[in-house]
Amino acid sequence: MANPVLLSLEPRASAAADIEWLTSLDPVIYEAAVEAMDARVAAILDGSAPEAVWLLEHPHLYTAGTSAAPEELIQPSRFPVFRTGRGGRFTYHGPGQRVAYVMLDLSVRGRDVRAFVHALENWLIATLARLGVEGKAHDGQIGVFVGEAKIASIGIRIRHWVSFHGVSLNVDPDLTHFAGIVPCGLTSPVTSLAALGINADMPRVDAALRSAFEETLGPLSANWSRAP
Repeated sequence: MANPVLLSLEPRASAAADIEWLTSLDPVIYEAAVEAMDARVAAILDGSAPEAVWLLEHPHLYTAGTSAAPEELIQPSRFPVFRTGRGGRFTYHGPGQRVAYVMLDLSVRGRDVRAFVHALENWLIATLARLGVEGKAHDGQIGVFVGEAKIASIGIRIRHWVSFHGVSLNVDPDLTHFAGIVPCGLTSPVTSLAALGINADMPRVDAALRSAFEETLGPLSANWSRAP
């Protein structure tokens, strides 16, 4: 039977011709998203599918990365908790948050995981700039911040040099839900575009993500260093 998650994806033309851009209009159950990513990574590895970027939202849940500590789950009964193979610690996913899963072949992109993470940060920073927000990367921390408040998280996994999982950007989620965890192991506050007074719906955010993608991750960009 065809995967219903894959059937819910709507192909869109990417700024990078060799990368398929996908958007799910309805929230995607996390377990189904992981299954779909596993299938896509396998297809990229065997040459039957191109690289892909997948934009979606999830229903409410907490996810625990490979570095998550049990004591960082403060309210275990608040939402379902999914332990996943991505890097990082605990984070929240839910409505109002744009998740972008990146299934890219790093074997043709330098095989440098650290540089790839910095490129993802640069992508988010460039996206925020298009929305009128100055985002920054903080030394020693992964993700993107506005001042001291975190607005975007990164958690990836690499399989045979193909990436999956990806980034999440807080557009207009209920920020109180982050109180159920120590997000990413940090005590710094969490913010969103809405909390910053930015009127940006998902189509506008998606347009900014797509516009910024080639600048930082597409085939025309060879510079994967961290933005200043």
